[in-house]
Amino acid sequence: MTKNKLKEFFDKKVDQYDQPSFINDDPVCIPHMFRKKQDIEIAGFFAAIFAWGNRTIIINKSKELMKLMDNAPYQFVKNHDSNDLKRLLGFKHRTFNDTDLLYFIEFFKHHYSTYNSLEDAFTMHGDTVEEMLTGFHHYFFSLEDHPIRTKKHIASPEKNSTCKRLNMFLRWMVRQNSKVDFGIWKNIQPSQLICPIDLHVARVAKRFNLLHRKQIDWNAALELTEYLRNLNPDDPVKYDFALFGLGVVEKYI
Repeated sequence: MTKNKLKEFFDKKVDQYDQPSFINDDPVCIPHMFRKKQDIEIAGFFAAIFAWGNRTIIINKSKELMKLMDNAPYQFVKNHDSNDLKRLLGFKHRTFNDTDLLYFIEFFKHHYSTYNSLEDAFTMHGDTVEEMLTGFHHYFFSLEDHPIRTKKHIASPEKNSTCKRLNMFLRWMVRQNSKVDFGIWKNIQPSQLICPIDLHVARVAKRFNLLHRKQIDWNAALELTEYLRNLNPDDPVKYDFALFGLGVVEKYI
């Protein structure tokens, strides 16, 4: 398939999946429960971090957590007391447990005591998404006595991780003119984003010769994104909708 034909095909798939109908069955439905910027950020962050495995379970566990936080996550992280935190004990999603959750809450309280947006937690560390994700990991675990076990839940390019869930979260926050993504962060441009990649996306990408690297790691995410920038330099990660739709929904591979 020629580059022009591929772009035409992928653009049609983006138009097909970047629709309001996509939201309800995807973890992005969790931040869509809210209107306040900080609620969207916190709800979106938890939904993205929980996003591995069955999508229905991810959504249900995210909704369970939002309910425990009175469906007001920003107010909860800012104003909770010890009795509020007791409600969170026993929460679990796969390998994420209440130890991890309590530290996440502590980090959010720390961050929002100084900054108005979670965007600052990324942009303070550099100009590229790689620098932002690396710096975010160090910043996230900069609080005293952070649990070592919790580190596995926040990926970093330093560890050569794909950072799939964090890249998906950034897509939600940054991409504009979308019916699914929010576009509420203005200091990171859509052109800077890195495409979320997992086995499903990688299989589709390899089927269309967009990706040649065997290992599915940070460098694979960079390679795939570089190709997508050839199709649309201003918004390469919009093609995540096409790759995801073909791989997960249509079982193209």
